[in-house]
Amino acid sequence: MKIDFDIHGGNIEKESRKLGLSRDKIIDASASIVPFKLPKKLNNYLSNSISNGSIRFYPDRSYFEVKNTISNWHNIDPAMILPGNGASELFTWAARDASLNGISSLPSPGFGDYQRALKCWNAPFIYSPLPLYWTNIKPQPFPIKPKTNVLWITNPHNPTGQLWSRSSIESLLANYKLVICDEAFISLTPGGENQSIIDLTKKHKNLVVIRSLTKFLGIAGLRIGYAVANSDRLLKWQEIRDPWPVNTLAINVTNLIMKDSKMYKKRSNKIHKWVEEEGKWLHEKLADFSTIKSLPSTTNFQLIKSDNSLLNLINNLNKRGILLRDCRSFINLGENWIRISLQKRKQNIQIINTLKDYIN
Repeated sequence: MKIDFDIHGGNIEKESRKLGLSRDKIIDASASIVPFKLPKKLNNYLSNSISNGSIRFYPDRSYFEVKNTISNWHNIDPAMILPGNGASELFTWAARDASLNGISSLPSPGFGDYQRALKCWNAPFIYSPLPLYWTNIKPQPFPIKPKTNVLWITNPHNPTGQLWSRSSIESLLANYKLVICDEAFISLTPGGENQSIIDLTKKHKNLVVIRSLTKFLGIAGLRIGYAVANSDRLLKWQEIRDPWPVNTLAINVTNLIMKDSKMYKKRSNKIHKWVEEEGKWLHEKLADFSTIKSLPSTTNFQLIKSDNSLLNLINNLNKRGILLRDCRSFINLGENWIRISLQKRKQNIQIINTLKDYIN
């Protein structure tokens, strides 16, 4: 399957040109990024990083300071950490290792970028269907055990929003040569950190965990993530990757937010409160429609299904400046599915009221 990144979501620049609307007039519920501004202290720090001339110099290729910052946060050896240009760059290097270990299993529906990364290395993979029904219990046990060499897991899962239990993932580690766990949404999810398996990298050399700060901070344009894995594995990645994949501003943001535990926790509490309140509100409002069904989610997006095609609905809302996530790029879904990412209450109300104009 060819991945159409126009379907992927978050294409607000292209949509604003097509619609003739400024970006601030568009509600982008297609990309799962928190709708809050950067903390004032962090915003000022970024401005100062530019004005004081720090971007004049090349970033430190060893990433010494930021690796130590992240290591202190997770209580992990700095040698087991590698910052990246968002999570996507790190998926590419994880896919390289996957290609050396045999066939990968991609639980589906799932994030399409894993497929893109594997194709960079001509790595073989199969799609392993996930059940398309689940309860609101959280966390849930990971439901499948594909018979392959490599397993890719997203926790919480994208696009379903299910939070997998730490114990169920840990029990899988002995079954695979390599397990790659994407925890991009775990910091946004109330109770999510309790299910993180980052610390398991200390004793499992076949485990790679990839994190992103993009969504947590709402800085998709800045690109920052990091991998946690065996130090020998990451050393090899660093030897063969581009010389400076992570820019100075992204490094500075990470250093500040992860050194300031008070700011980090304040941000986390704000996001978790928003996910709980707006997630419950949106789910209840969507339940009033007879022609669509919102499935339970633990994080900042909700997957919605219908017995009929939702493409006209997507197009009609686009014309009115509301972008929803077209799910045709997810294996095992299709045009009867959409995903809505949480917004602030005002925007969520606008989404619900606009839906009422087109569906019952």
